[in-house]
Amino acid sequence: MKNIVITGASRGIGAELATILSTNNKVLLLARNSDGLKNLQDQFPSLIIAPFDLADADLKKNLTTIINAHFNRVDVLINNAGTIVNKPVLEITRAEMEKVFAVNVFGLMEVCQTVIPFMTNGSHIVNIGSMGGFQGSAKFPGLSVYSSSKSAVAGFSECLAEELKELKIAVNCLALGAAQTEMLGEAFPGYEAPVSAHQMAQYIADFSLNAHQWINGKTIPVSLSTP
Repeated sequence: MKNIVITGASRGIGAELATILSTNNKVLLLARNSDGLKNLQDQFPSLIIAPFDLADADLKKNLTTIINAHFNRVDVLINNAGTIVNKPVLEITRAEMEKVFAVNVFGLMEVCQTVIPFMTNGSHIVNIGSMGGFQGSAKFPGLSVYSSSKSAVAGFSECLAEELKELKIAVNCLALGAAQTEMLGEAFPGYEAPVSAHQMAQYIADFSLNAHQWINGKTIPVSLSTP
């Protein structure tokens, strides 16, 4: 049994991950949407839930309290939370830029800073990136800030893996292609992805539990199509 923390777990891929990993593991779900978390817990009572905002100024203090209440260690961290803005570059405001980076980058970094002290030899951090942030992939108008934030996640993941090598804590980034989620619908209204949220979550779950034995410090594209 592993102790697993998942951010952005109230809907989409995060919610699917929660249901898949709840079997034979102790899973803590973090998300802003408390109703979504409660619905998941009603279906899977073993899940531990905690409403949580990655833009919170007291993120590290509050998250430490939450983890201490439930775990003495963390084996797997899946940073799945994210937000998106779809606007032409000339129309994006500073506030919108800051919101995307506060959640997708700074919040993710602070979650890692908080959780790493709970990790030991053999633990695994999986940061969920995007093909939009994968160098050389197709890019789309309106997603400059979102894609830039996911490029930052990839770079951070690769650097963090180097810092944690001596502790034998693996860090990888999965650059996801299109999966049928609410966020995809917000970015590409009407588009039908070739992969369901559940199918993508199955891959991520297996990767999170096992891939650290062979892979570390990598940004890996996971995509049938872009978007």
